[in-house]
Amino acid sequence: MIKWKDEYSIGVECVDEQHKKLFEIANRSYDLLRNQLITDKYGKIIEIIDELKNYTIYHFQAEEDYMKEIGYKKFLSQKVAHNDFLEKMDNIDVEQIDDGQNEYLIGILDFVSEWLVEHILKEDKLIAVSE
Repeated sequence: MIKWKDEYSIGVECVDEQHKKLFEIANRSYDLLRNQLITDKYGKIIEIIDELKNYTIYHFQAEEDYMKEIGYKKFLSQKVAHNDFLEKMDNIDVEQIDDGQNEYLIGILDFVSEWLVEHILKEDKLIAVSE
């Protein structure tokens, strides 16, 4: 489970709320992983991946618009990091999910959780400082 901590707040309310939503989506995948009552999780995994992709696209666009609005100097490096994340999400091979659903879900959860925390703490925190 990935819990929101106050240290993840960058001080820009709309961005912080969107980050919290990404945490909530990641936590749903964790809950699915722990659910022993669902034996075939394929459909639910696909739903979570799709929601994560769609919400991430929305969030990145909103964050990038905000960076442009404040004249953030590291906008391009942020855009590259965002594009790299989206490319990784686009390269998820849904054909492989059935061959080990829990393991596949753990891999996605680990990637998203690590990337999100790292990106917020190392990159997004700088946005608020530059205002």
